[in-house]
Formats: sequence, C-alpha cells, structure tokens
Amino acid sequence: MDDVTARARLEGARVGELATVRADGTPHVVPVCFAVAGTAVVTAVDGKPKSTGALRRLENVRANPRASVLVHAYDDRDWTRLWWVRVDGRAEVVAGGPAHAAAVDLLAAKYAQYRDSPPAGPVIRLTIDRWASWSWRA
Repeated sequence: MDDVTARARLEGARVGELATVRADGTPHVVPVCFAVAGTAVVTAVDGKPKSTGALRRLENVRANPRASVLVHAYDDRDWTRLWWVRVDGRAEVVAGGPAHAAAVDLLAAKYAQYRDSPPAGPVIRLTIDRWASWSWRA
C-alpha cells in the first residue's frame, strides 16, 4: 500500500494496539485510542476503570522508549479487504505542559467521549521513525 493510503488508514482507525517492551524484554500489547499528530502518534491514560494508575505501558516506555502502534481491518467473509499499518518509533511519557494539552486536544477532536471527559492522565507520544503496511489489494 502506498504511503498516502497507509497514513489515511492510520489516521482513520478508531482503535489501535500499542506495543511496548517490558524490562525482561517480553512484549506488552494493549488496545488504545489514539490520534496522529504530524510525525507522532499520541495516546493518553483516560478515566476508564483500571486496576492501578501505575500502568505497565508507562513504566515500559520510561525504561525502554521503543514502541509500535498497529491498526488493521479484518473481514471474515472477504479477505480481499484485509490490511494493516504499523508505525514504530521512540515513545515518551508526557505528564503536563503544552505537549500534553495539545495531545489531549487532538484526542478530544477525534473521540466524543474525550470532549465530555478529557484524559487527565499522562500522554504517551510516539515519534514515528518507521512505517510498515500491507493490504490484500495494493
């Protein structure tokens, strides 16, 4: 798939999977709401119920900034509609300031739930340094 299509599919996806690396080197993958901000992807810790505020994804990014976001489409009846886009890069945890506010604004523009209840937790900002994609139809 071409770069323009890959970016449009990433931007249009409603949910993605954020992959980070645990201290022992094993992968940690969680579903996330996200927005694309130029050459970065942002996601935030929001108010949905969680078992703890000390989320593994935040700890992982602080210890090892390598991360990925994957989005995809699957159709059980028509495999010619299958595609995926993955972005890899360096992530950072942003806990406040203008970069945090800008990320929350982008997320609120994409998700109505965030307009009603903006994420108050830290933001993970992944600066994209590699794109990979595939689609049944080129």
